[in-house]
Amino acid sequence: MLGSLRNLFIAPKVRHDADAPDATTRLELAGAALLFEVIKADHEMDDREFASIAEVLRVRNAGDVEELIELARRESGAATSLYEFTSLINEHCSYGEKCALVRNMWRIAYADSRLSKYEDHLIRKVSDLIYVSHSDFIRTKLAEKKQLSGVRSAQPE
Repeated sequence: MLGSLRNLFIAPKVRHDADAPDATTRLELAGAALLFEVIKADHEMDDREFASIAEVLRVRNAGDVEELIELARRESGAATSLYEFTSLINEHCSYGEKCALVRNMWRIAYADSRLSKYEDHLIRKVSDLIYVSHSDFIRTKLAEKKQLSGVRSAQPE
């Protein structure tokens, strides 16, 4: 799988050969790369963040999650800008799907129980690039913060 996904962002948008990656696969990788950008944002990669990204990707992807995370890490490291990822999101995703991505980004950011200013800035930037309104940016942030508070209060001490 890794070998066939390597050229997702290098591949031209229109290819007619049998090895051309489909739009769904490209979108999965773009979303995973943006989620991985959140993990990198505060320069402190926490196991809880990796567990959270794995959980998010497992729900959305039936494939090998660890392999997708590793590929997302590589794509994230090789990317020169967020445009490589956000342009695919804008081209193929509905507004609701974009809001779901932003909410998942908040989930990753809050996974280590603290939100850094760098994570907040990155998610704000991605939200702007994928045309998510400021009110939905705030709504998704508060929803994930509330979810985190609910999970914490339900855990035995």
